[in-house]
Amino acid sequence: MSESNATTEPLPTPASIDPAPATAGSTPAPASAAPVVVAKPQGPPPKGKKPFRGDRPKQDRPNLDFTSLVVNMRLNDLDKDIEADLAAAMSGFETEIQGDAEAAKQQAIKAFQTPKEPGTKKKGRVISIHGQDVFIDVPGGRSQGFMPMLQFDKPPQIGDEVEFIVEGYDSANGVLKLAREGSAQHVDWSSVKIGQTVEARVTGTNKGGLSVEVNGIRGFLPISQLDIYRVENVEQFLNQKLICMVAEVQPAERNLVVSRKALLEKEREILREKFWETVEEGQVLKGTVRGIQPFGAFVDLGGADGLLPVSELSWGRIGTPSEVVSLGQQVEVKVKRIDRAARKLSLSLKDLMASPWDTLGTRFPVGSQAKVKVTRIQEFGAFAEVEPGVEGLIHVSEMVLGRGSRIRDRVSEGKEVEVQILSIDKEARRMSLSMKALEVAKQKAETEAAKGEMAARAAAAEIEEEDAPKPKKQFPFTLRGGK
Repeated sequence: MSESNATTEPLPTPASIDPAPATAGSTPAPASAAPVVVAKPQGPPPKGKKPFRGDRPKQDRPNLDFTSLVVNMRLNDLDKDIEADLAAAMSGFETEIQGDAEAAKQQAIKAFQTPKEPGTKKKGRVISIHGQDVFIDVPGGRSQGFMPMLQFDKPPQIGDEVEFIVEGYDSANGVLKLAREGSAQHVDWSSVKIGQTVEARVTGTNKGGLSVEVNGIRGFLPISQLDIYRVENVEQFLNQKLICMVAEVQPAERNLVVSRKALLEKEREILREKFWETVEEGQVLKGTVRGIQPFGAFVDLGGADGLLPVSELSWGRIGTPSEVVSLGQQVEVKVKRIDRAARKLSLSLKDLMASPWDTLGTRFPVGSQAKVKVTRIQEFGAFAEVEPGVEGLIHVSEMVLGRGSRIRDRVSEGKEVEVQILSIDKEARRMSLSMKALEVAKQKAETEAAKGEMAARAAAAEIEEEDAPKPKKQFPFTLRGGK
């Protein structure tokens, strides 16, 4: 609106308005009728003047008729215009926001996807755990990172510090892909099936067994499935590669369990059949001590187990088998007896040692004396150890017992006594000993000594009598003659 149109003339009062001129055919308006007021469009008040006040007296207000005003605008059109103006105003702002986000993303990619030197690592703290994903706060970046739970030997806790390397950027979720050095990130679970024979690399140990890796998949080998026999030290398998059988596969739970025992038992069954076809009495075999009991030791011969009785461990008497053998020890044994029906073997270790009976006669000739230790007492006599691995019997008839006396009244276990060697049977490995022979010999020696002493005394007396001066002979009568 121009400046000239901004000014208006003063509104005429009713008295100053001329009545409308009459036209032909029209009826003149009565004089008493109210004059017709024509409303003029109101413009803004001129500059420097106050606008029309609504509190002016009612009689001074003009009577305006708004029915003649035509508004050529619809409400729908107004809404569309407002939306268009708003979109035009926000377009620049959204472009700026998108530009900042894109710049931030490019900065993160540039910062963390840049190839790094081998061995470059970062450290961050676990901030949350969702299912099988562990989210980590990456220092120095504008984005978080995540790595699978399977890369941890044990589930981490929020706040734990983790060492990792950056593998890439997940643009769909706006996070970094992290991994622990030496761990497998992408694995193919279809490469393992139950019953499959696989090579498992031992990566760690724990109380329950071994942590292993199979085809890039982290798995677990329970200690009960490690060997056929009980394993005391699992540290010996660390960093080794073991041939195992897959026992359990759960890809959804990221759970893989393998068994070495199942594979060993399967192989052992094949060896067992071959072993029983070839084993014979008298064979000398090599084996490993797998178990120790008070009555003997069990030896693994490769295809079967054999019992090594405590009496076959040594020629000498022993208290427990652990005095001679130990678990895991490699031994050479002789097959002594075979029970094919029950598939049992009796073994001997002492049969491969030099028997002390072979040279016993040179060390203890018959008739010689020896000091022995009583080991056992029976009703018929007492057994005594002559030397380690050699025992002899002191029969009750070879003891001097008083009337009503018992063997235990004369000897006891652990007591040392003097005996005489009566006989030696090398083939039967028997030796007869006698306490009575020594006592009889002692008594005889004492008797002979007493007799000799008496004879010596008698001889001494005779000599003494011969050396003594003889008295003059006295006659009962007086000799006559001489003076």
